[in-house]
Amino acid sequence: MAERRRVKQVRSLEERLADQAAKLKEQAANLPAGAEREKLLRKARLAETGAHLSDWITSPGLRPPKLT
Repeated sequence: MAERRRVKQVRSLEERLADQAAKLKEQAANLPAGAEREKLLRKARLAETGAHLSDWITSPGLRPPKLT
C-alpha cells in the first residue's frame, strides 16, 4: 500500500477560506456579468460561510456543560 502524503497546515482553516474567498472575488471582479462571474461569487460566499461556521463551532460559548 502506498504511503499517504501528509501536509502540516501552517495557517488556520479560517485564514485559508478567507484568502480563497478574496481571490475568487478578485477573479469575479475582472469578469463581465454572466454565469461564470456568478459561479465565482457563489464559491466565494460559500468559502466565507465556511470560515464563519468554523469560527462559530470553535467558539468558547458552545462548550457542553461540565458533568460533575
